[in-house]
Amino acid sequence: MALRAHRQGAMVGHKVSHSNHKTKRRFLPNLQNVTLISDSLGRSFKVRVSTNALKTVDHRGGLDAFLLKAKDAELAPKMLKLKREIAKKREAATATAA
Repeated sequence: MALRAHRQGAMVGHKVSHSNHKTKRRFLPNLQNVTLISDSLGRSFKVRVSTNALKTVDHRGGLDAFLLKAKDAELAPKMLKLKREIAKKREAATATAA
Protein backbone atom coordinates (compact mmCIF):
# COMPACT_ATOMS: atom_id res chain seq x y z
CA MET A 1 0.00 0.00 0.00
CA ALA A 2 4.11 1.76 -0.32
CA LEU A 3 2.01 -1.33 -0.68
CA ARG A 4 3.97 -4.50 -0.95
CA ALA A 5 1.26 -6.15 1.02
CA HIS A 6 2.29 -9.69 0.28
CA ARG A 7 5.99 -9.00 0.70
CA GLN A 8 6.12 -7.03 3.88
CA GLY A 9 8.71 -8.76 6.04
CA ALA A 10 9.44 -9.18 9.68
CA MET A 11 11.84 -6.96 11.59
CA VAL A 12 14.13 -8.30 14.28
CA GLY A 13 15.05 -6.88 17.64
CA HIS A 14 15.35 -7.72 21.31
CA LYS A 15 12.83 -8.68 23.94
CA VAL A 16 14.14 -6.94 27.05
CA SER A 17 13.26 -8.28 30.49
CA HIS A 18 13.11 -6.34 33.73
CA SER A 19 16.67 -7.44 34.47
CA ASN A 20 17.70 -6.04 31.06
CA HIS A 21 18.37 -9.52 29.66
CA LYS A 22 18.06 -9.35 25.87
CA THR A 23 16.74 -12.19 23.74
CA LYS A 24 16.09 -12.13 20.01
CA ARG A 25 12.52 -11.66 18.82
CA ARG A 26 10.67 -10.88 15.60
CA PHE A 27 8.33 -7.97 15.00
CA LEU A 28 5.74 -9.22 12.53
CA PRO A 29 3.64 -6.85 10.41
CA ASN A 30 -0.04 -6.53 11.31
CA LEU A 31 -1.50 -8.26 8.25
CA GLN A 32 -5.26 -8.47 7.71
CA ASN A 33 -7.40 -10.25 5.13
CA VAL A 34 -9.75 -7.63 3.70
CA THR A 35 -12.08 -7.19 0.75
CA LEU A 36 -11.43 -3.99 -1.20
CA ILE A 37 -13.89 -2.72 -3.81
CA SER A 38 -12.81 -1.20 -7.11
CA ASP A 39 -15.16 1.59 -8.25
CA SER A 40 -13.95 1.45 -11.86
CA LEU A 41 -14.24 -2.30 -12.29
CA GLY A 42 -17.29 -2.73 -10.07
CA ARG A 43 -15.75 -5.78 -8.41
CA SER A 44 -14.37 -6.67 -5.02
CA PHE A 45 -10.97 -8.19 -4.39
CA LYS A 46 -9.74 -10.19 -1.41
CA VAL A 47 -6.24 -9.12 -0.44
CA ARG A 48 -3.93 -9.51 2.52
CA VAL A 49 -2.61 -6.09 3.49
CA SER A 50 -0.99 -4.45 6.47
CA THR A 51 -3.12 -2.13 8.56
CA ASN A 52 -0.78 0.70 7.62
CA ALA A 53 -1.43 0.05 3.93
CA LEU A 54 -5.18 -0.09 4.58
CA LYS A 55 -4.97 3.31 6.25
CA THR A 56 -3.12 4.67 3.20
CA VAL A 57 -5.76 3.29 0.81
CA ASP A 58 -8.46 5.03 2.83
CA HIS A 59 -6.48 8.29 2.94
CA ARG A 60 -5.96 8.38 -0.83
CA GLY A 61 -9.65 7.88 -1.55
CA GLY A 62 -10.13 4.20 -2.27
CA LEU A 63 -8.45 1.31 -4.03
CA ASP A 64 -8.53 2.81 -7.54
CA ALA A 65 -7.01 6.14 -6.52
CA PHE A 66 -4.40 4.39 -4.42
CA LEU A 67 -3.28 2.01 -7.17
CA LEU A 68 -3.15 4.67 -9.87
CA LYS A 69 -0.98 6.89 -7.67
CA ALA A 70 1.34 4.09 -6.45
CA LYS A 71 4.65 3.35 -8.18
CA ASP A 72 4.84 0.02 -9.99
CA ALA A 73 7.95 -1.01 -8.04
CA GLU A 74 6.04 -0.71 -4.75
CA LEU A 75 3.19 -3.02 -5.74
CA ALA A 76 2.88 -6.77 -5.49
CA PRO A 77 2.32 -8.58 -8.83
CA LYS A 78 -1.39 -9.14 -8.09
CA MET A 79 -1.90 -5.43 -7.37
CA LEU A 80 0.13 -4.40 -10.43
CA LYS A 81 -2.15 -6.47 -12.66
CA LEU A 82 -5.18 -4.87 -11.02
CA LYS A 83 -3.69 -1.40 -11.53
CA ARG A 84 -3.33 -2.06 -15.26
CA GLU A 85 -6.94 -3.27 -15.50
CA ILE A 86 -8.19 -0.12 -13.76
CA ALA A 87 -6.07 2.16 -15.98
CA LYS A 88 -7.36 0.40 -19.10
CA LYS A 89 -10.97 0.72 -17.94
CA ARG A 90 -10.54 4.43 -17.15
CA GLU A 91 -8.89 5.05 -20.54
CA ALA A 92 -11.83 3.40 -22.29
CA ALA A 93 -14.29 5.50 -20.25
CA THR A 94 -12.54 8.77 -21.14
CA ALA A 95 -12.31 7.76 -24.82
CA THR A 96 -16.06 7.16 -25.04
CA ALA A 97 -16.84 10.39 -23.19
CA ALA A 98 -14.70 12.50 -25.55
